[in-house]
Amino acid sequence: MLSVAASQRWGEPAGPQGGNAHRAHDMYEYDLVVIGSGPAGQKAAIAAAKLDKKVAVVERKLALGGVCLHKGTIPSKTLREAASYLTGVRQREMYGSAYRVKERVTIEDLTFRTQRVIEREINVVRDQLIRNYVDMVAGSGCFVDQHLVLVGTDEGSRQLRTDKVIIAVGTRPARPEGIAFDDERIIDSDSLLKLKEIPRSMIFVGAGIVGCEYATIFRTLGVRVTLIDGRERPLDFVDDEIEDALYYRMRDEGIILHFGEKVERVEHADSGKARVITESGKQFTSDSLMFAAGRMGASASLHLEAIGIEPDGRGRLKVDENYQTEVEGVYAVGDIIGFPSLASTSREQGRIAALHAFGIDTPKISDRLPFGVYTIPELGMVGPTEEEFTTESVPYETGIARFRELSRAQISGGSEGLLKLIFHRETRKLLAVHILGASATELVHVGQAIIDHGGTIDYLRDAVFNYPTLAEAYKVAALDGLNKL
Repeated sequence: MLSVAASQRWGEPAGPQGGNAHRAHDMYEYDLVVIGSGPAGQKAAIAAAKLDKKVAVVERKLALGGVCLHKGTIPSKTLREAASYLTGVRQREMYGSAYRVKERVTIEDLTFRTQRVIEREINVVRDQLIRNYVDMVAGSGCFVDQHLVLVGTDEGSRQLRTDKVIIAVGTRPARPEGIAFDDERIIDSDSLLKLKEIPRSMIFVGAGIVGCEYATIFRTLGVRVTLIDGRERPLDFVDDEIEDALYYRMRDEGIILHFGEKVERVEHADSGKARVITESGKQFTSDSLMFAAGRMGASASLHLEAIGIEPDGRGRLKVDENYQTEVEGVYAVGDIIGFPSLASTSREQGRIAALHAFGIDTPKISDRLPFGVYTIPELGMVGPTEEEFTTESVPYETGIARFRELSRAQISGGSEGLLKLIFHRETRKLLAVHILGASATELVHVGQAIIDHGGTIDYLRDAVFNYPTLAEAYKVAALDGLNKL
């Protein structure tokens, strides 16, 4: 066990201060150096530490937890939760459209909750690394060669000699040339979290996951929202019926959707507002504009040319099935390698890469990944869409449960939504689940477990679900599907 003094040393962000690091001529020796402390890097470091390896995690000062914790998943989902609670949106079906927990929500109300969650999560991450004897080096890391990482810290530079390296630096918002980002009127998803006040109107350019999530969050806060995208169906990976239901809900809430409109330019208007001009000649102005046109791998500062690795045009790295780059002993995991860019899968990628680096084979991640989109209402899905099954000539049938049929939805509010099961007509095996509505990202895991174990909808018909619950939707949908047969 660590002494109190040793625990303090392990918790210091300034760099390795002893423990399992061996200093020789200002050189620290490790079995593994992980660059980045997000979900992928954290799990990679812990997996290697549990094999009794000497591990260091390199992360910029005050950024423990990576992009996920400070600028991405955690703050955006906390912001969503705060907006939903303070505006009372979930209870309006019962108490009326004028119902509010707080009449006027301020940016301070939203950031208060966000900061509390971030602080607690930082402590959780730090505690897990300390308990697993992982050194934390606060600084910016780059390659000298494939076994030497140079870290710039407040005290100067440190050299970390290592057998293996795992790159888990994540991504940053793409900022196309020609757009005058000022982090006040024209912003990206990072600077959105630093707004000084809630604007009266906002334009979101890009209706992918990030754009749709923030558009629904700010509409819930009473902001006049316009959502623009050059694609006719921006969430094309979502089942068509679910996607259509989401867009209907967004329009019903007052979000103005302009799909199939390609943006020609974004500029500052003389009135102090932001302006968008589309190729069709339309013009839109608002108090604030968020540009959400994808993300770029944060690989520019790693000096990858020193080890012969060249990122693609979006800064992402190519890896094999074990997440090893073309350079032996150098791995990359998480958003830096592209699809699916989920915190959930990034964790598993980090663990698998660390185990493979030290000669331990482990099962690969399933092709059937659960997805969640935290719009209001949220989406959850696992497995292919109806359109994909049709293209592949799979004989399928569907069963649908509408949330308005569920007592639990009436009790807790949020009765708009549906759960769709897709199953094989002949074997009755469950093939996919698509959900729109309250707790969709939680409910989807019930279907995931059944699919992964080859279960049928007969199981859902015969199973007993607690009543009243949202999970009961599985039984309702199964009965609907069996009736169609």
